[in-house]
Amino acid sequence: MPARIKRDDLVILIGGKDRGKQAKVLRVDPKKDRVYVEGLNMVKRHERPRQVAGSQRAEQVGGVIEKEGPIHLSNVMLIDPSDGKPTRVGIEISDGKRYRVAKRTGTRID
Repeated sequence: MPARIKRDDLVILIGGKDRGKQAKVLRVDPKKDRVYVEGLNMVKRHERPRQVAGSQRAEQVGGVIEKEGPIHLSNVMLIDPSDGKPTRVGIEISDGKRYRVAKRTGTRID
């Protein structure tokens, strides 16, 4: 199945604790059908300071770190670039190339 949501897309959450918020996609995990969205579904992780070989001090700070957690693809919708509302995504093939198309208005995305 082709990727309908890609990195740097603007999406809106339609389910979960951050429902209704808009943000940019940081990365996509297509094997698990998950996306990581900037500033949404924040989770806390306890990490210890890491030390890079050859240096004396810790390269990465430890402690409680907040970072984005994964969100299932079914809980996000792409924002239509022409009118700024949520839309489903279709695939259009022309001249042997695949294009993503907003189902709401029919405009090409990308």
